Amino acid sequence: MAEFSIIETYFNRQKHTSVDLGVGDDSAVLTPPPQQQLVICTDTLIAGRHFPLDTPPHAIGWKSVAVNLSDIAAMGAKPQSILLALSLPQIDHDWLKDFSQGLYDCCDQFGVSLIGGDTTQSPHLTISVTALGWVDMGQAVKRSGAQVGDYVCVSGQVGDAAFGLQHPNHTLKHRLDYPTPRCQLGQQLKGLASAMIDVSDGLAQDLGHILKASQVGARLQLEQLPINVSLQHLTQVQQWQYALAGGDDYELCFTISPQNYQQLLQQQLDVKITVIGTITTSTGLTFEKDGKDHPLQFQGYQHFA
Repeated sequence: MAEFSIIETYFNRQKHTSVDLGVGDDSAVLTPPPQQQLVICTDTLIAGRHFPLDTPPHAIGWKSVAVNLSDIAAMGAKPQSILLALSLPQIDHDWLKDFSQGLYDCCDQFGVSLIGGDTTQSPHLTISVTALGWVDMGQAVKRSGAQVGDYVCVSGQVGDAAFGLQHPNHTLKHRLDYPTPRCQLGQQLKGLASAMIDVSDGLAQDLGHILKASQVGARLQLEQLPINVSLQHLTQVQQWQYALAGGDDYELCFTISPQNYQQLLQQQLDVKITVIGTITTSTGLTFEKDGKDHPLQFQGYQHFA
């Protein structure tokens, strides 16, 4: 089957009305909404590196989209469309059918269109997705806005996906294979959060990016970390390792003033929010437990380890 036959068979579903020209031409064409800015990101997933080799193709398709929508959410933007670059070792119709279904299931849930991309042959299965979204002019939430006295918050639970990776027969494996991008929450935090990032490489490491960009520090209360009850049989240090350094959670970590936090709580939220610490003047990240300093050293996911 030629490249264009693969595209026509598996990746050419009807576009949304917000897309002027989608799959089937040299480029896609979009009309920006009035007074909106384009938010764009890209992620590459490689078999055996970013997901286990035995991961079901439907889950790979879902996750390929979800991890990019998470980045769009972290900017406070509304996702609109994606581009897909797919490198395949060989043509496997059953795999392509399930992969494309997973991709479209994620797109459909979050109102996103596949508008173009590329397919090619490669020795390794590689999936690169570029996501596009829109945000009100000047309203993108950056990493550099955290202020002293802000709360440090995180959505959902952290550590689930890392535990699922190491325990593939556990129900938490679903959190690894099917992450939920917090698109609604991201948009609700626009104008309220002072800084934001999605948790992909581990909470401590990703929060560190906010602290560095904002030139501030943070104190985290270890007992406040939202950890799944399934991990409570582990030692505290093991729980903290998963929660702070596990990665692949795709939750949102954000800083927010106490006043804006109260405003946020007045909205109808689709995910639990937990205050886990505060922004401080001293640089770096420190931990405390029961009101006392509790030194810890965790390293998040390293892409070139």
